Amino acid sequence: MIKFGTGGWRAIIGDDFTKANIQILAKAMADKMKAENVADKGLVIGYDRRFLSKETVKWSCEVFAAEGIVAHFVNRSVPTPLIMNHVMKYGYPYGMMVTASHNPSLYNGIKVFTAGGRDADEVQTKDIEKYIAKVDPENIQRMDYDEAVERGLVIEFYPMNEYIDDIMKKIDMEAIKDAHLRIVLDPMYGVGQTALSTILVSGRCDLEVIHQEHDTLFGRKMPAPSADRLGLLKHTVLDKEYDLGLAMDGDADRLGVIDDKGNYLHPNDILVLLYYYLVKYKGWHGPVVRNLATTHRLDAVAEKYGETCYEVPVGFKYISSKMTETGAILGGESSGGLTVAGHINGKDGVYAASLLVEMVAVTGKKLSELMEMINEECGSTYMEERSHTFSEKVKLELQKRLFVDKELPDLKPYEIDHVSYMDGCKVFLKNGGWVIARFSGTEPLLRIFCEMSTREEAEGMCDRFREYFAILNGKADKSESE
Repeated sequence: MIKFGTGGWRAIIGDDFTKANIQILAKAMADKMKAENVADKGLVIGYDRRFLSKETVKWSCEVFAAEGIVAHFVNRSVPTPLIMNHVMKYGYPYGMMVTASHNPSLYNGIKVFTAGGRDADEVQTKDIEKYIAKVDPENIQRMDYDEAVERGLVIEFYPMNEYIDDIMKKIDMEAIKDAHLRIVLDPMYGVGQTALSTILVSGRCDLEVIHQEHDTLFGRKMPAPSADRLGLLKHTVLDKEYDLGLAMDGDADRLGVIDDKGNYLHPNDILVLLYYYLVKYKGWHGPVVRNLATTHRLDAVAEKYGETCYEVPVGFKYISSKMTETGAILGGESSGGLTVAGHINGKDGVYAASLLVEMVAVTGKKLSELMEMINEECGSTYMEERSHTFSEKVKLELQKRLFVDKELPDLKPYEIDHVSYMDGCKVFLKNGGWVIARFSGTEPLLRIFCEMSTREEAEGMCDRFREYFAILNGKADKSESE
């Protein structure tokens, strides 16, 4: 019932995300911490604005308290990266964050962080699942929450100032002050407003905030900073002539951007912009890490400046691990998460937004101008992304065809260079383009990504995969409706 994907455990509220399952997970974590002899160090736990998030923390704390483990509870809704930062900074063995990130509002979930403030990797999550399987729900002990607080087994605190200060120390705040930037912020009803607003106002930015109220339905939209959900942000930037618009997902670990001309900057563009800024303007040296569904333009920037780009599977735990291994200065993914060396070992939309603002201030150029510069120096491409739902029956069929039989559609006139099955099925073309089909680790979706020289080529390639595997207006949709 409790399975971890690339972004932790996520489930539909009232279906699998229940008080009983939440406390089973807490008991499993308590057992794991005791077996590893780290229970005496306690753990950090926080929550976002989703329905039942705060209650989930309290239900978990009741179990940890009964097991004699001190839970350091951040007692207001906060960004996920704040928890990661605190785990890293104070050497906690584990941290937990109650969030389903950018999933629809009917979901909630729990992310687990390990020593160093890292996302729990596959080894850790499989180990947690083993402990979960051993839990007897009838024998879970609980301590009343108020009693746990009285006895010092739950310590409530709020380290927001510390988190904000840690970011501001890494950003050129004087340059931002001198730039007098006009910015509009869309936290998407999530938890990113307090931190980023404080940083921008401290930088003397002229700031407007939209969608800031607490709404567990997220305005009846997914709290994902994608192009189709940032219409108001775009219109506000254009109508009021702002320098840029910034958006973050529900738990503030992902970033969305609208440039000065009202264009939506894809997360791929943001990664390319920031890596370009770090190596060209800040003079940093080091590789960059991306997942296999993220733009190869990062490879082009790295090559131009004598650096290396490393490819890893989807899941930020692979990004942060490879960054540590290679000394990379930037790592990110096309879904909107990124991290920079010297900060936390995971995604942080607040820090990424702050660094982007610094880039505009330091270069004295608009985002649209910087993007044009990069395209001229390193070339431009177009990426198409598709998501398709399916039934369990169709999923098994597709898995067999893609990964066992290793079927591929006819891709002529394009020539295949090689095919990778590291995470999904990724076809590398000799012209430098690529296409990948993989199953989402957080939602019941088959995702197809393609990057080519032109939009027409990328869309056409996605269509070939869709038609060949009949995953739209064909077998998959038919089976799903049945």
